Amino acid sequence: MPAVDELKRIVGEPHVLQGEQAEPYQVDWRNRYAGRALAVVRPGSTQEVAEVVQWCVAQRVPIVPQGGNTSLCGAATPDGSGSAIILSLARMNRVRGIDTDNDTMVVEAGCVLQAAQQAAREAGRLFPLSLAAEGSCTVGGNLGTNAGGTQVLRYGNTRELVLGLEVVTAEGEIWHGLRGLRKDNTGYDLRDLYVGSEGTLGVITAATFKLYPQPVAQCTALLGLASVRDAVALLSLARQGFGASLTGFELIGGNCLHGVVQCYPQQRIPFEGPSAQLPWYALLELSDSESAEHARARFEAVVGEALEAGLVSDAVIAESMAQSQALWHLRESIPLAEKAFGKNVKNDVSVPVSRMADFVETTNAALQARFPGVEHIIFGHLGDGNLHYNVARGQAYTEQALLGLQEDIYAVVYESIRQHGGSISAEHGVGQLKRDVLPLYKDPVELALMKRIKQALDPLGLMNPGKVLQG
Repeated sequence: MPAVDELKRIVGEPHVLQGEQAEPYQVDWRNRYAGRALAVVRPGSTQEVAEVVQWCVAQRVPIVPQGGNTSLCGAATPDGSGSAIILSLARMNRVRGIDTDNDTMVVEAGCVLQAAQQAAREAGRLFPLSLAAEGSCTVGGNLGTNAGGTQVLRYGNTRELVLGLEVVTAEGEIWHGLRGLRKDNTGYDLRDLYVGSEGTLGVITAATFKLYPQPVAQCTALLGLASVRDAVALLSLARQGFGASLTGFELIGGNCLHGVVQCYPQQRIPFEGPSAQLPWYALLELSDSESAEHARARFEAVVGEALEAGLVSDAVIAESMAQSQALWHLRESIPLAEKAFGKNVKNDVSVPVSRMADFVETTNAALQARFPGVEHIIFGHLGDGNLHYNVARGQAYTEQALLGLQEDIYAVVYESIRQHGGSISAEHGVGQLKRDVLPLYKDPVELALMKRIKQALDPLGLMNPGKVLQG
């Protein structure tokens, strides 16, 4: 193994971690993947990133970029060889600037998402990327996985929020691409190559993001439903009634909410009696640019129509910002409650909204036929066709037994995804978790083109090896 003295010169000795200091960086958030790194290197500038990459190229040392280490697919975890460095962008956490006339914000990759949101808010603007891990994930990781979240329905995935990038290439060059232009038709869109590439093509060090006006008013409601089919019909009704003002539509299995309140007794389901035991719930949010009164009137009209049509069994409309935050806190606590209850088999999938009910019904039935007694933990962003379709052990299996069936469970779910015209990864990426099955579900020509791009941009294969693509 090469000595890391030169790395200490580049970034400073306190920012090259080895031994016990490196251990937290070498295990993924789910505790499913653990590796070993030559060192954890924490550069403080884009120039330092470039120099570190140049050293790695000269020494033929693989590079594993890492942001907040919240990947759910093992994308930021090294293998067990100890030959790679982990390149942590955590020190590069500044908001470099906000241009309110252009409605743009330049943010470094190590900036925690919540801090970027707050900076935009203080400037009187909205940075709409929002997800459960926003207090710990970083924008670099969001860019690397093309993260989605709860407001994709209106604002799009991370890719749709990016205007420009600053990237250190796999050879250690710096691409200065932080243009805040909404129109730049001068050739290939390199931005879209790097966003979603999971660190396999280069290191994103900063980005120029779009900003939006802060909404004047928001309305939030939790609605009780009898079925996924009713949820899909409700979504259609909400789109007609709200148009572009519909910013969030989350589908939540009833058992998910009960798991949250069991794990976190300070939270509560805001229903009583039979309404608290319904199989499905939808969390809706409307953002209005006129007034709170206008928002409330629109919201009540659509919810009233849904109640009259029998699509909704019961509804709770937030009367204050605190109540709205409590409803979202229920939704955002589901992944943490899942983790507290033990490991399960996670699926981050997408299917056309029109086929969502069929997908859930047929996949649930297929899993119960093969693995009787497993529990279905289903929640996610129905508005954009993305579900977190997870399978827990229930009362029928031990955690170890369930994990032993993981590949068989994936096979059932992925085949159903294929039959329903969907994708095996909606917003979490591929990482290590889905790398080996990707060739089974990806068009062979598409996969071959991806490999050519990888070879062209990372000819030595040093950028995050073993992620996304085989070999």
